[in-house]
Formats: sequence, structure tokens, C-alpha cells
Amino acid sequence: MKVTVTQENLSKALGVVSRVASSRTSLPVLNNILLRTESNRLLLAATNLEVAITEHIGAKVTSEGAITIPARLLSEFISNLPKGNVELKVDGTKLHISADKYISTINGMPADEFPALPQIENAYTLTLPTSLLKQAISQTVLTASSDDTRPVLTGVLCHVYNGELYLAATDGYRLSERRLGKNSDDIKALIPASTLSDVARVVPEDCDEVTILIDDSQVRFRMNDIEVTSRLIEGNFPDYRQLIPKETEIHATLSRSEFVRVTKVASLFARESGGSVTVATESEGQVVSIHSIASQLGENTSEAAAEVDQSGSVTLNSRYLIEALGCFDKETIKFGFSGKLAPCVITEVDGSGDYQHIIMPLRS
Repeated sequence: MKVTVTQENLSKALGVVSRVASSRTSLPVLNNILLRTESNRLLLAATNLEVAITEHIGAKVTSEGAITIPARLLSEFISNLPKGNVELKVDGTKLHISADKYISTINGMPADEFPALPQIENAYTLTLPTSLLKQAISQTVLTASSDDTRPVLTGVLCHVYNGELYLAATDGYRLSERRLGKNSDDIKALIPASTLSDVARVVPEDCDEVTILIDDSQVRFRMNDIEVTSRLIEGNFPDYRQLIPKETEIHATLSRSEFVRVTKVASLFARESGGSVTVATESEGQVVSIHSIASQLGENTSEAAAEVDQSGSVTLNSRYLIEALGCFDKETIKFGFSGKLAPCVITEVDGSGDYQHIIMPLRS
């Protein structure tokens, strides 16, 4: 193989695909990135057997071929080269790299030792605006669990319900659901939250739409010349809609930024109690107050002006509340609950109702 590519394109592509090359594996080839010529372009690919990322870049191909090269070394070396053309030449299991006054040889492994790249057939196909998908990912992945003992909760459920496409995730303590639009397909796929986070990180800035292909066991995200393919999580996701209250008895409408501010202040005094803060609505004073106690440091009560229909209180994890509020774009939000042991529901007041975030209370 002998190809010429630009340093900028090669470095950017290596940064994209190398994130899934695994250093903690018994298969040394999984530490490597596959370089392979395909139709006057250069394919870069990496996989950890759960997720595979590929990208094609433009290249001047003098001779065809393929090799795998250690991901970290190649990425760091190319990123430190000056801008301009880079020549890659394969000789057996060695990759010779020359650019300007830099000449290097990196030992690699034969391409035929690299795992076969995943194929998707008979798949459902979705196309979503990039901005919508990125926002939906950021609003849902944070409520997925990081506990591998319950694998189904480490995923985000992509499914169609009553003719609408949704993303939903829960860790048992909180839940988020984002509506993405109308869809009549019978889609139900449990996508690893880590895969969705990778998608959000690698999607190109000039990509307007993301094409999603889903079959029985895999999902693929196609973003211009980048593809992220992942295994789906096996198992049944809980019937999370049972956790969403049909209505709440107590409502407070207030500024999101003020709610964040008073919660952050209260959280400073809540570190001893695992972040526990008490949120109270006061209909007489038309405020939402947050109270926290630290036995060694003192206590705090902060208030934010609000439209309140009933008085009540509930104890929540302050970090969960701050993260939930950070998922909303609009300035005015609605905070609803039905007592000390009922789930709290956060929605936008002047939004479309496409997103809701539920937090389970703590026993005070």
C-alpha cells in the first residue's frame, strides 16, 4: 500500500476512530487502527468488539493494501506533524511515514488479523436532524445507569409508542424521556448509553442529518463519512411509563437559572448527607425554598420566586436536580410533585412538551 493524504484529514480521522481502540484486551490487534485503501479513499477503523467506528478520507492511492497500526502511537505522531501532505507506505508489517522533514517507521500487524467489520442487513432506517439527535442524547444518557450488574439500565431505549419515536433512560432513581417525532415503524432497540455518547462526540460539525440503521442485534449511525456501529443490549427494558405520574398535585413555575442557583448553594451544605436537600413550595409567599443541613458546618435556606398553587415539600438528591435542570433550554420550567414519596416531574412551560425528567424522592 502506498497513499498520500493531508495531515489535517488524517489527524482528525484518527482522533475519531481511535477512541474505541482498547488497551485493556487480551487481543493485541484491538489496540490497533486498521488502515485500508478503498476506491481511491483511505479507510480508518477501530473496534473493541462491542463498538466499531470507521471513517473514509480522501487520498491519492498509488498502490492498494492494508495494515493495522497501534492507535495511540499513530494518533499522537500524526497530530504532531506539520500541516501538509503525509505519505504512508506499507512494507510487510511496517508502516513508513514521511512528511516534510519527518520520517518514521511504525511496526504494525497484518490486516487479516483485524476483526471483520460489522455488517447490517434488513434494518429499519431513521433520519434525524443532527442538532435534534445531539440534544436528545445529552438529555437522556445522564439518567442511564453505570452499574454493569443490571445491563439493561446502562442503555437508552429507542422505541416507537403511539406513533411517536422516543429515547428514554432510567437508573432506577431518575428517568428521562425525549420525543423525537412521528414514526410508524415497529422499532424497539436498547442502545448502550456509551455508544450514544461516542456518537455525540464524533459527529462532524458540517453534518446536517444522521442516518440510523437498526436490525435485530446492532445499530449503526451514519454521519457523512463516519460510521459508528454498536451491538444492542439484550434484555427487557422496564415499563418505565408506569413511573411517570399522569398528573401531579403540587406545581411550581419558576426561572430555571434561579432554581439552579439556589440548588447549587444548598448543595454546598448537603455533602455530609449524600447531597440531600429539601425542596419546599410555599403558596402564601409564592416561593420555592431549598433547605440543607451540614452538622459540622451549619445550614442553609435559599429561596427563588415562583408561581405556586399549593404548599408542600420533598427531599431530593441535589446533584440529580442540578443535572436535570441543565437538560432544559427554555428559561421557565415547571416543577411538579404530589408529596414526600411521589416522583417529581420537571418539564418546560413554554416548550413543546417533548422532554420530561423524573426524579425519585429520598426518604427524609
